[in-house]
Amino acid sequence: MKEFKQPDISAPRFRPRVHNILEKEFFDSFKKKFSRYKNLENSVLKNIIKTYNKTLFNTVIETRDGIQLPESLGWLFIGTCQTSKKKNVDFGKSLKYGVTVTNNNLGTDGKLAKIFYSNSANKHKIKNREFWGFTACREFKRSVAKSYPENWNMYLVVEPKLQIKTQYSKTVYKNMLKTKTLHALKNYNEFDI
Repeated sequence: MKEFKQPDISAPRFRPRVHNILEKEFFDSFKKKFSRYKNLENSVLKNIIKTYNKTLFNTVIETRDGIQLPESLGWLFIGTCQTSKKKNVDFGKSLKYGVTVTNNNLGTDGKLAKIFYSNSANKHKIKNREFWGFTACREFKRSVAKSYPENWNMYLVVEPKLQIKTQYSKTVYKNMLKTKTLHALKNYNEFDI
């Protein structure tokens, strides 16, 4: 067992700059562009956006294949990955016991959940896809962490050295064929020609 070195809490920290999109300038430009919403308060618009985002990430968690974002912005899904090669230190338990304690994810057979965003299209190339990115909010990450141990077998397994686009498109294509086949068999009548 290795002795745990307590971190210096008063040491200087690097904090990345936070860019908040939901500011007064955004709402002013939105109301200018869509004049029928000019009488709505900014707090109401903010609540609408937050409710929509919450519905979006809850759907990603509940759906195995994830979702396609509106306006062809890309795909969001949760993938199951192998454990990382770095040690995943549990700081709370390490401070408590004074020894380095690692988190082994025993509830999920050592698998990890990752939120994947892909904007590589299956059929058509997305315009300016190099400029699009995705960063999950804290609420999304925490809800994934809470729900993943309960049904970790449900999510797609992502191989570490293969492209996400090909893995995701193969899985979605197989599921699409399966549903089309089941629908065709349900409506099949050999006497109706």
